[in-house]
Amino acid sequence: MPSRWTEVQVRPGTEGDLAPLTELYNHYVRETAITFDTEPFTPERRLPWLRSYPEDGPHRLLVAHDGRKGTESRILGYATSSAFRPKPAYSTSVEVSVYLSPDAAGRGIGTLLYERLFEALATEDVHRAYAGIALPNEPSVRLHSRFGFRHIGTYEEVGRKFGRYWDVAWYERPLARPA
Repeated sequence: MPSRWTEVQVRPGTEGDLAPLTELYNHYVRETAITFDTEPFTPERRLPWLRSYPEDGPHRLLVAHDGRKGTESRILGYATSSAFRPKPAYSTSVEVSVYLSPDAAGRGIGTLLYERLFEALATEDVHRAYAGIALPNEPSVRLHSRFGFRHIGTYEEVGRKFGRYWDVAWYERPLARPA
């Protein structure tokens, strides 16, 4: 890891992370088509999202931070595994995603977050992971390919943001069954 960060640590997200997580996500809302949300969130509006992730189970929120003590610690990114669809038969499938602070991209933090997320999911009754990637987004395509995701299809012009239509490529990965 870069020397300017003491040590990157990964842990479950907590309510104390709400403001920096909201700020990080809002960067992508305002500046990119990576998310199809179009209006920035307040921490209060984002709180139900954060509370939907328990520390265990198939739906998780993992946070990477720079490892410094106290208020100096800074969130570098996060990874989630969420319900793929709300109907009960989909319960063994999850949708995964990673969001990084812009200055943390390309430094292995997304890889670290996914390593920890997939380690945790290996203990759960989860059969498949899916990822939707708004195109173009080569760094995300490379990350997901590195973790064994394969492209299964593309929704063409499925979302409109910044006055244009965007495609979303869908990727799938089988997950290990718990022992």
